[in-house]
Amino acid sequence: MIAPTTGSLRVNGATLHHAVRGQGPLLLLIPGGAGGAASFDGIADDLAAEYTVATYDPRGMSRSTLDDPQAQQRVAEHADDAFRMLELLSPGEPARVFGASSGAIAALHLLAAHPERVERLVAHEPPVVEVLPDASEHRALIARVQEAFRTQGLMPAMAMFAAGLKKDGATTEPKAEIKLPPQAAARAEQTMANLPYFIGRIVPGFMSYTPDIHRLEALSDRLVLACGQDSRGELPYRPAAFLAERLGTELLHLPGGHTGMTTHPAEFGEMLRKAFRA
Repeated sequence: MIAPTTGSLRVNGATLHHAVRGQGPLLLLIPGGAGGAASFDGIADDLAAEYTVATYDPRGMSRSTLDDPQAQQRVAEHADDAFRMLELLSPGEPARVFGASSGAIAALHLLAAHPERVERLVAHEPPVVEVLPDASEHRALIARVQEAFRTQGLMPAMAMFAAGLKKDGATTEPKAEIKLPPQAAARAEQTMANLPYFIGRIVPGFMSYTPDIHRLEALSDRLVLACGQDSRGELPYRPAAFLAERLGTELLHLPGGHTGMTTHPAEFGEMLRKAFRA
């Protein structure tokens, strides 16, 4: 494993912990969910053979602290954090960007707001459910999850949220888990610590976000919408598929499901490299 160079970046209302490894053109990895920068541990070293790979813990996650721990979280502010990372690490030069899940939502806003800084964006399963015809159902789900979190606690809210992401009619019983690499298993404690912030702040703030489709249409030559090949029919798959069809672009299928970079790191990283070369 390549030991990254770590640092901190002061941004509006937060201090971001970031890590950089490798050499070559900048590739910024924006994490989603509750995993933070460590969610890229399985793919970052391989990508660093070709790129200067930078990632960071989003504000409020893991080592990136908020000035006000109770602050509401907005996509535009998270996108501005990514922009500040680009300004720090690749001043004046457009960079390649990969965003996963909620990180892909921030990346879509980054592309729309600062297209001159993004050479190519691969957005993996951004759950921008507001673009879907049945958006009202997902709004209601998020409201129920928030109410469950307030009145019943974290685990009932997470169970309700996970059930809402499943394929229609799919069982909510846990599937047999793919055995994760040791370093992925070791990250579980930090992920658990991030979950209350994720479910209470990130989920409502991000899943109510509506991307500027007309703006993305004008920038579609540098946007690749991606999904896990095992995610078909699940909620995070649908907005990416909808947007790709709307923008007239091909939907890229990457190995595994929503967390394919953790469960299939070698294959995922290789396909990601190819997507940035195309």
